[in-house]
Amino acid sequence: MDNTRLIILYDYYSELLTEQQKEYFEDYYFSNLSLSEIAENNNVSRNAVHNMIKSTTEKLEKYEDKLKIYEKNKKVEKLLEGNELKEKIMNVLEGE
Repeated sequence: MDNTRLIILYDYYSELLTEQQKEYFEDYYFSNLSLSEIAENNNVSRNAVHNMIKSTTEKLEKYEDKLKIYEKNKKVEKLLEGNELKEKIMNVLEGE
């Protein structure tokens, strides 16, 4: 699974995750901690961390399969290539 895609999906759907899912995901993908480091920091097994990160990435993909926010955003970006309104529309889509 592409890490860049997962991080983008996380940006869209992180509020649908539990605090623990967010913590492990961020430690692994943003802080570049190993599974063992995350396990040690949280007093859990390495396998528990692996399972949590795996289930979290599966949830992110499931949310995208259902809601298609990332897919729709990519389509809008493609339609707006070279258009001066692109930045304003993208700001609206991103909630700014």
